[in-house]
Amino acid sequence: MKQMRGPDGLIYGFLFDRQGGARPVEWDRVGEWQPEQGVLWLHFDYTDGNAQQWIREGCGLNPLVANALLTEDTRPRTTVVDNGLLVALRGVNLNPEANPEDMVSIRLFVTDTLVISTRKRQLLSVSDLVEQMRQGRGPRNSAEFLVELADRLVMRMSDTVDDFEDRVAELEEQVLHSGSGELRQPLAQLRRQTIGLRRYLAPEREALVRMASEALEWLDDGFRLRMREVSDRLVRHIEDLDAVRERAAVTQEELMSRLSDQLNSRLYVLSLVAAIFLPLGFLTGLLGVNVGGIPGAENPRAFLEFSVLLLLLVAIQVWVFRRKQWL
Repeated sequence: MKQMRGPDGLIYGFLFDRQGGARPVEWDRVGEWQPEQGVLWLHFDYTDGNAQQWIREGCGLNPLVANALLTEDTRPRTTVVDNGLLVALRGVNLNPEANPEDMVSIRLFVTDTLVISTRKRQLLSVSDLVEQMRQGRGPRNSAEFLVELADRLVMRMSDTVDDFEDRVAELEEQVLHSGSGELRQPLAQLRRQTIGLRRYLAPEREALVRMASEALEWLDDGFRLRMREVSDRLVRHIEDLDAVRERAAVTQEELMSRLSDQLNSRLYVLSLVAAIFLPLGFLTGLLGVNVGGIPGAENPRAFLEFSVLLLLLVAIQVWVFRRKQWL
């Protein structure tokens, strides 16, 4: 392997001791590594120019693999290339002030002796794995590395899915008790987040299933069993997200129904008021025309008698409305 001009793009470099621990590898010693020494893991920031140059030219990777490790946009997938696995996975974005559905991607090329991974943003699952390796409880080989990483990616999704379930339950309670129109935006946002998250989890499930089914000699039965378990947990998360999305949709429909009922109730009251005052307005308008011959114009008691007539008319209307159960 050729040496890169600088270590700026290298985030982690470890050599597995096959006992669960790993020792850091300095960049100036990477070129001296031989497969007989153990599994080498190099983790890069693919936006760094030196990292791009080394991946494309310095490590002898297939050009297809190099391009996949450096591509900007990728969806979860698993592809076999030259007795190795080209894998793209995504994890929930748990970085500060980040949206969970804006998932962080990691690209890997894994063989029985070499692991090269790239990312742009920090992925906490990788940090967890590094910390476990430093404590001597990490993966012993590249197959265990893959399954441990996938396990942590799925495990960190649990808190996000649980948070979605808590939020939709809280919104359901608020809709039942208040039915405020201000709840429309939180419900719409929750639906958008669940849809966005599920959009990546479905192909990620297929990627994990594909990993468990590949017949590579360095993938043993233990790897396949654990990967199937991780895949099953991811399926449960997807089902939970579907349930949250359906609950949010039903809650949104209930909210719209309640808002519609409130509007209809207010319009009904206004209609009754208009119905009561319509004949009153007609009579007052008719007697208010400025022409001769208006009844009672010369009678000093005409205004009082007319007011009593209007009150009597209102009473009759209210009685009719109650009889017809309109009030």
